[in-house]
Amino acid sequence: MERIRAALIDIDGVLTVSWKALPGAVRALEQVREAGLRVALLTNNTSRTRAAIAARLDGLGFPVDAGDVLTAPAATAAYLREHFAGARCLLLNSGDVRDDLAGVTLVGDGDAEDADVVVLGGAGAEFGYEALNRVFRQLQRGARLVSMHRNLFWRTEGGLDLDTGAFLEGLEKAARVEAEVTGKPAPAFFASALDHLGVGAAQALMVGDDIESDVLAAQRSGITGVLVRTGKYLPETLRAASGTPDHVLDSFADLPALLGAG
Repeated sequence: MERIRAALIDIDGVLTVSWKALPGAVRALEQVREAGLRVALLTNNTSRTRAAIAARLDGLGFPVDAGDVLTAPAATAAYLREHFAGARCLLLNSGDVRDDLAGVTLVGDGDAEDADVVVLGGAGAEFGYEALNRVFRQLQRGARLVSMHRNLFWRTEGGLDLDTGAFLEGLEKAARVEAEVTGKPAPAFFASALDHLGVGAAQALMVGDDIESDVLAAQRSGITGVLVRTGKYLPETLRAASGTPDHVLDSFADLPALLGAG
């Protein structure tokens, strides 16, 4: 394996759970930086902007700033600007990430009849029957479907909560469409992170708690995959996965030792 020069790191379930730092995570990230590795935080979090995420992590003691954070909403904005320039987009999302959607034309519920693209963000209370039916009708009228991710669930301090993927699969089948996914596990998201850090795939590793979207997706892009047994990790999910992680660690706190930086 080529010398690792960069670490791509998921946030939810890896560094934090419900925005509380996991044991040893702050010190481990400090050690990774002290070892000279470049760092990018790749998150499918769709409820906060890059700046808000960085501020929250900084408040927990993590050595990061907004330039270190790459979000699915920001990747989605870039995708929409490139492939659907000027399109009217109906957004269904839990949280306000409009600051990361620069250059995207968003329409309100009252204007939904004219939507060209339906954009799904993270699931929450907003994903009720009425809202999902409104999306379904737009898809039947020919609107394109773009989703920031297709995660089935995520870890909170109260346990596992359903996420967008649980609703996305039903919409795809009902409307007979296939969503274009812009966050993890999209190869373009990993490619943009590598470009951001100025390293090749063989020089980077990805640390995540989602074996499919984080780890195996990164491995398919030539990046070393590291699965942690925190967050949404479940033994049965690992056993049923479509591949095998390059490394499995108990937690992010063990990463410096794997890198020889502990």
